[in-house]
Amino acid sequence: MTTITGKTALVTGGGSGIGLAIATRLAEDGAHVAICGRTESKLADAVAAITPSVGEGGSIRHIVADVTVEDQVAAAVAFTAEPTGGLDILVANAGGSLHMGSFDTADADAVRATIDLNLMGTALCVKQAVEPMKATPGGGSFVAISSGAGGFPHRWLWAYGAAKAGIDMLCKYAAEELGGDGIRVNSVRPGIVDDDLMAPITGGGKLLDHYIENMPLGRVGTVTDIAEAVRFLAGPESSWITGINLPIDGGHHLRTGADYSRLFQ
Repeated sequence: MTTITGKTALVTGGGSGIGLAIATRLAEDGAHVAICGRTESKLADAVAAITPSVGEGGSIRHIVADVTVEDQVAAAVAFTAEPTGGLDILVANAGGSLHMGSFDTADADAVRATIDLNLMGTALCVKQAVEPMKATPGGGSFVAISSGAGGFPHRWLWAYGAAKAGIDMLCKYAAEELGGDGIRVNSVRPGIVDDDLMAPITGGGKLLDHYIENMPLGRVGTVTDIAEAVRFLAGPESSWITGINLPIDGGHHLRTGADYSRLFQ
């Protein structure tokens, strides 16, 4: 079987950018997709955008939820499971950086918030996915969106990078623990992707130049690049893959991390 038609899937942070692309890709293949995020209007717009692409047997819905609040994560998972009673796929995409800069000037609250959003948000998603995935015939697939910054240093992006590195290791631990229940857990590490969030960088400048210089394939990524990889890891095509942290970055991980201090030069 190489289909996800009729499977249930939750995409956190699914209202824009990479999350929106992932949700669209899963819905195209006939999954019952739910997206969550903190902004109702953004989610409603995303559902309207995805609806024309929904494949036969699938659906698209939304629920407001903050991944740092466990009760809201639990509600989003329960909402996603409604069409079949189980959860097949969870893509933990919600994240972001609330801190950028040197260690000695760091705002501790911003660092904590960055770790909470990325690492704790993903951990809560894993926790809440376990029981409904156990109840699903064949188990389930959990895919976390990490970052190249979690795999090798990006100067001045250390709080975000450390949180993303935590996600990668979290996925390895979860893969080892949950494999016996048929639950696969993997992460992907996107490089620089041309979406709304990264537009100030991909629009040009010293930081983009540094990215391109250290990228063998010499171009920024697209949200489709990431969505296709997630679709593979989410589906039965990858049924013997668990515990990996997959770079999707044009080869950037082979060279030097981006120097974010260049944004201020």
